[in-house]
Amino acid sequence: MAKYFPEMSPEHQNFIKKQHLFFIATAPLDAAGHVNLSPKGYDTLRILSSTEIAYLDLTGSGNETSGHTSENTRITFMFCAFEGPPMILRLYGSGKVILPESEEWDRLIGHFEMMPGARQIILAKIHKVQTSCGYSVPFMTYTSERETLNRSNMKKGEAELENYLREKNSSTIDGILTPLGKKLSNDSRPNKQ
Repeated sequence: MAKYFPEMSPEHQNFIKKQHLFFIATAPLDAAGHVNLSPKGYDTLRILSSTEIAYLDLTGSGNETSGHTSENTRITFMFCAFEGPPMILRLYGSGKVILPESEEWDRLIGHFEMMPGARQIILAKIHKVQTSCGYSVPFMTYTSERETLNRSNMKKGEAELENYLREKNSSTIDGILTPLGKKLSNDSRPNKQ
């Protein structure tokens, strides 16, 4: 049976910290747009308070979460127990994209170990926590992280990484311009004198 809470309790926080994988769900405002659900690994998630969470977002093949949260802010995190007692925990909140040039980045980046291809921080204010049984979630054993993404991002030089960001991360599949896309298009405009 689902239970609801206004914030993350210490028990919720301990559960979250033990998970090696979490999921992010977002959607555009347009009902014809695509709902996005992304798995996230690595040690990129930080609990900042009982109502605030953030993760270091790495360069990948898309940037849906960023585009959606810049348009409507709704975001849901989901954590599943694959080991130990069953549980699913969801965090409902409002998301915000923090780019490296901002003052908020300077305030937040100290919580993370810098990783290759770090493109932004997704910050979320949580207004509801839900727990449910998770009885149908299978047992799975964590072995290790895949290093493919880190290797790929390290292999790209600065110019290649920027070109990749322009091509793959500037807009969502529905054409919503991401904050990173806005920044990159502003950076490519000639300086006015």
